[in-house]
Amino acid sequence: MAEFVLPHEHGEEKSIEKLKNNLSNENSFETVADIFQQLSDPTRIRIFWLLCHYEECVINISAILEMSSPAVSHHLRPLKNSGLIVSRREGKEVYYRAADTEEARLLHGMIEEVMKIKCPNI
Repeated sequence: MAEFVLPHEHGEEKSIEKLKNNLSNENSFETVADIFQQLSDPTRIRIFWLLCHYEECVINISAILEMSSPAVSHHLRPLKNSGLIVSRREGKEVYYRAADTEEARLLHGMIEEVMKIKCPNI
């Protein structure tokens, strides 16, 4: 395989081949874009942040956010599909919480850092 050379050299030593290989992994970038797309809605950020601190059912989330249950469910679906939250069923009730993943922890920390808010005392 021939070495990749940039058309315009700036005199800097760079590992262009490594960068080019990383950039060619489009699936990883799609995953990141999907996660950020889920958090592009302020309501989803509020729901995600809440679920980082408490496990809740749709009815309680609805009451806390003063929204209808169908509206909350509408926001929970893409968060769950993206792997940011998980659910468990107990009888007829479904409980949601933030996923125990590095991505969810990073996003939780990022939200709190950007907003300069702290986790509530649990």
